[in-house]
Amino acid sequence: MLNAPALHFAVDDPASPEVAPLIRQLDGYLAELYPTGNIRPIAVEELKQANVTFLTARVDGTPVACGACVWHADYVEIKRMYVLPACRGLGLGKQLLEALEAEVQRGGGKRVRLETGTAQAEALELYERAGYRRCPPFGEHHANPRSICMEKSLA
Repeated sequence: MLNAPALHFAVDDPASPEVAPLIRQLDGYLAELYPTGNIRPIAVEELKQANVTFLTARVDGTPVACGACVWHADYVEIKRMYVLPACRGLGLGKQLLEALEAEVQRGGGKRVRLETGTAQAEALELYERAGYRRCPPFGEHHANPRSICMEKSLA
C-alpha cells in the first residue's frame, strides 16, 4: 500500500540550501512574466530580517512552496508566495495563503496587504476568492500599471 505524501507548513530559513532553489525559481518566474525589470526581487538577506516570518510548505521534507509575512506598524505584508509549477492546481496556494494568514493572526496582526502583478491571473483569482480587495499602493509600492495592491482585514 502506498503512503500519501505528507504536507507540512513551518517557519523556515530562506537561506537554507534546500529552500534557495525554490527562491531562485520564483525569481526566474517573475523575470519571465515581467521582462522589463519593473519587479525587484527581494534579497534573501531581507527575508532574514527580524520583522519577517518565512514559511515553506514541504512534501515529505522537500520544499514545494513558500511565502513570507513582513511585519509593519499597522499591517502585515504577504510577499514571495510561490508554488512549484508541478504542484499547482492542487489547492496548495490556498493552503499556503491560509497558513500565512494564521501566522499573522498568531502574531496579533489584524490587516494583511500584498502586491501582485497583472500577469499573475491565478494569483489574483486566489486572493479575490480569499477575500482580498484592491487598495491603493502602500509601503514601498508605487503606482505601477503592472502592479495590483490588495488588502484584507483579519479582525
